[in-house]
Amino acid sequence: MDTQSSYEGAFASPPTDSAQAFRAAMRAMARPGTIEAIAGARAPEPFSEAAASLLLTLCDPDTSLYLAGEHDNEAARAWVGFHIGAPLLPADRADFAVGTWGALQPVSAYKVGVAEYPDRAATLIVEMPSLERNGAQLSGPGIKDTANLNLPEIGAFQANRRLFPLGFDCFFTSGQSIAALPRSTRVSDLSAEEAA
Repeated sequence: MDTQSSYEGAFASPPTDSAQAFRAAMRAMARPGTIEAIAGARAPEPFSEAAASLLLTLCDPDTSLYLAGEHDNEAARAWVGFHIGAPLLPADRADFAVGTWGALQPVSAYKVGVAEYPDRAATLIVEMPSLERNGAQLSGPGIKDTANLNLPEIGAFQANRRLFPLGFDCFFTSGQSIAALPRSTRVSDLSAEEAA
């Protein structure tokens, strides 16, 4: 994507599209493990439509952003600058971060809030090859009994849960789909339990 095309890719109908995207994001965060449809924005490769839509919906000039790995490229920086205006900061200072799970490492670098202000924590937007209702078992607020979601790993999310009420929150994106994992969710490794 060249500089000229960085002006493209916004919502076609911003009030309607952003409202729909916001509702999808909030539903996903309120019901961990559910997969919601979200679409309408197009950012430079390798951003998924879901990740671009989340950024347009949740970020603004007052929310800092970290672009990780291949998501940090000239075209992406131009797109963010034009459509969002979010300041681009290092991982340890950013309110939001986007990239693949590998590129976002180490997750210990991100803000987890402080006792007085636990909401001052980072939200990670993790780009995934696919989103499926299998793999790790989730339980906790917003989940009736249990739910399942294919997570990139287990240990980091279990460690994050132990920090609660501190900790980072996650959205997972793939194509036009999102799922979420707030810091309050307990994560179990089904394969380990089945082996035992």
